[in-house]
Amino acid sequence: MPPERLHAALRATPNGAWLDGVLEKALDETTAAPGTFARSFAAAGRRTGRGPLPGVPGWTADEAARALLLAALPPGRAATEALDLYHHGDADEKRAVLKALPLLPIGADAVPLLTDAIRTNDARLLAAALGPYAVHLDQALWRQAVLKCVFMGVPLSAVDRLDERADAELAAMLAAFAEERQAAGRPMPPDAAALLARLTSDPSGRSDEDRDGRRTTEET
Repeated sequence: MPPERLHAALRATPNGAWLDGVLEKALDETTAAPGTFARSFAAAGRRTGRGPLPGVPGWTADEAARALLLAALPPGRAATEALDLYHHGDADEKRAVLKALPLLPIGADAVPLLTDAIRTNDARLLAAALGPYAVHLDQALWRQAVLKCVFMGVPLSAVDRLDERADAELAAMLAAFAEERQAAGRPMPPDAAALLARLTSDPSGRSDEDRDGRRTTEET
């Protein structure tokens, strides 16, 4: 999600102008009092509201404000602030940090935050952890996170690049889970059943080793 689109949408909300006024003060290390940035980040929920962001599905006004605050940080501060705000924030603040990660020049430095979110039983954090920044997750952990989405009822539409990354190992995990559900007299969620059907009917649902072998053959 481009920061410019978030900012434009936020400005269109009743209290969106708050961010413009706070950015300079919060980011000025020479004049800002200690903790100013963290206080502004925490205050975003009260100042901008928590309603849906117009024209940007899946985002709320406070999430956009918090993400834009983080995105405006100098590159040297972004990772440190993101880690600190996540670990000390409430659930809404944690989710905003997770959704902001793709906007930050931090490489894979924040992968531990995804790992933490995946381990929780908070469906909103799990969904946020599987956004675009999940490209940095290793395949094994990513598969476990997708399966946890199915178990917790998190829509698979929340998983970025799902069809691109889904493979034979995930298909096997989903098939085993489907058998467990069937034995318990419970159906698979429709989106998970559809994914399993795609993986088992499409020869592209290969394991990592299969894909690597094919790539090596093509290169030679």
